[in-house]
Amino acid sequence: MTGRPLTLMAVHAHPDDEATGTGGVLARYAAEGIRTVLVTCTDGGCGDGPGGAKPGDPGHDPAAVALMRRQELQASCEALKISDLEMLDYADSGMMGWPSNDAPGSFWQTPVEEGAARLAELMRHYRPDVVVTYDENGFYGHPDHIQAHRITMAALEMTALTPKVYWTTMPRSMMQRFGEIVREFHEDMPEPDPAEAAAMAEIGLPDDEITTWVDTTAFSGQKFDALAAHASQGENIFFLKMGKERFGELMGTETFVRVQDPTGEAVPENDLFAGLR
Repeated sequence: MTGRPLTLMAVHAHPDDEATGTGGVLARYAAEGIRTVLVTCTDGGCGDGPGGAKPGDPGHDPAAVALMRRQELQASCEALKISDLEMLDYADSGMMGWPSNDAPGSFWQTPVEEGAARLAELMRHYRPDVVVTYDENGFYGHPDHIQAHRITMAALEMTALTPKVYWTTMPRSMMQRFGEIVREFHEDMPEPDPAEAAAMAEIGLPDDEITTWVDTTAFSGQKFDALAAHASQGENIFFLKMGKERFGELMGTETFVRVQDPTGEAVPENDLFAGLR
């Protein structure tokens, strides 16, 4: 035993991403005495400005939005009891196809090797036992999520560390349920066009391909509070419309695919730290 605490590192693209897919595990493992490290890659400057102003609209100041989102991120970290926050502070690239994708200094334009070298330094410092990030498609095709995946996997190759590595995902059964809930809250929502519906159907994984199902029911209140801390983006955070009780009923499990494992633990598993304690 080295006396070093077990450590979870989550690598996310934007302020608020930490709460959506991993808020439950971050809160749960913090409560269990595990060191939780959040790396946020971008400044979130392409998020909504005051009054819901979008990038390019009058009243949207990316620098002011980034500052506001940093403050919200710190509040989210407090809600989740995150031990350490590291910000790489690349410029937010916006959604795929936006002009901001091509902006100099944007995360999407940053060479993978550059971002990976910075992340590798953090990995050597914190020596995580578990690393969590997105899959190759960034879960739904967002350029900054894809880039976060790329630099994470490249950084792992740059180090001699052998943590358990997970990609966030969602079971297709849950995706279908979320679709039903969205329609429940938006009765006048038009049916998506067939191409969009087909793309949505490909998000997530069949239930039997998910390796890791973590019960975070007891921490769903903290997860809701972390999402609510990102008040400036409330228009985009559908889950807040459910209310805390309904949210807790539906968001009590977080799911992952294990892609690197030094422990030999059988799957499916119900603990990111299975085999490590």
